[in-house]
Parts: sequence; structure tokens; C-alpha cells
Amino acid sequence: MDQIPRLIGMANSTECYIIAGILHSKIKSNMNRHELEHIIRAAGEIADVNKVIIFGSQSILAQFPELSPSNAALADSDMATIQENREILIRSIEADIMVPDSQEKTDLIEGAIGELSLFHDTFGYYAQGVDRTTSKLPDGWESRLIEICNENTNYVSGMCLEVHDLMISKLYAGRKKDIEFFMAAVKMGLLFEETLRERLALTTFADERRRSMLKHIERGFSK
Repeated sequence: MDQIPRLIGMANSTECYIIAGILHSKIKSNMNRHELEHIIRAAGEIADVNKVIIFGSQSILAQFPELSPSNAALADSDMATIQENREILIRSIEADIMVPDSQEKTDLIEGAIGELSLFHDTFGYYAQGVDRTTSKLPDGWESRLIEICNENTNYVSGMCLEVHDLMISKLYAGRKKDIEFFMAAVKMGLLFEETLRERLALTTFADERRRSMLKHIERGFSK
């Protein structure tokens, strides 16, 4: 941190802006429920809409806002494990966002509060515009969306993926960080194995991909 003034002193105004954004993004490593609500509010104002859809990791904060508060230093090993899993579940600083049926407005939001924007530089988190093809989801996912709508969102509705639908998208992606996210949710007791199996049955994925996803489900709940 003590290098920031020196770095900024060496840069012109454009370079200073980029450096500040990069350093801030490195300093902040997660997003809480209040911050997600801020993004929803800002997106509604920018796009002049009363509803957006949140995909990706941060949608978990709709169903489980209690993941947000950070506990004090924990000495007990079990509590430390809970804290570690919680950190995995909220470690992203981006919210994947879409305005239903308007790619133009989705792009407008990303342009205003996306990565390396002034918003990102100021608050340390940002919105990334996505579309319906970004997440691979079970049939009927839209009917199961969980709403965030309150004074802090200025009563703009942020419709977030239900946790089992979210996990299907994570298991489909299958990256190391996605499997870690899934395992953390299992360890925190946020998922039901039978519901995941039912959601997997509602997909049209290739058989090989579904078998791979089912193995992850079985391994997750066998521990």
C-alpha cells in the first residue's frame, strides 16, 4: 500500500486511473449482500429499468444473506472451517447481470459500472453484463428466481438464481473454482442432494457431461 503514492506520482492521469483500479481490485476480494444491492440499485438507475437478473456466484446472497457478515478471528477449528467456506462463497467482486430482453441496456450497465470503471475504482466491486447463454441452467429456472427488492435497491428487483439452479451451472462449468464453490455450499449445509439430482434431470446436457456432474454431486455428499 505504501507504494501507491509513488506509483501514482509516476503516472499520467489515465495511467493513474488504471493503477488505482487494479490496486483496489486486488485489495478487495469479496462482495456482501449490501454491496450486491448497491449494484442492483445502480443498474436500475443507469438502464432505467425496475428489474434485472443476477447470475453467477453472487446470486447466492439472495437466498443466504447471512453469508455476508464477517466473523471476528476464530480460534475454534470448526468455526475457522465455516469461515473459510463462507469466504469461498462470496469471494468474487463481480456480479453477472442482465436486463431481460435488452442487450443494449445490459451493455450500458457494464459500460457504466463494469470492470475498471470509476464505480469499480471507487467501491472495489463491479457489474459484468451477460446474456442467457452465459449460465447453463435447468429448465424452469426463471420460475424459481429469488428476488432482492428493498429500500437499498431503490425498489429495483434483482432476480437471483435459486441456489440449486446456480450449482447446476457451476457443476456444468466444472472449473476448479466452481467445484470449490459447490463443495463449500455442501459443507455449509445449503444444498439438498435430491434437489440437485432433480434439477440435473431437467437439463438437456450431453450424457457424458451429466455423468461427470453426477459424480461431483455424489462425491460432495459422500463426505
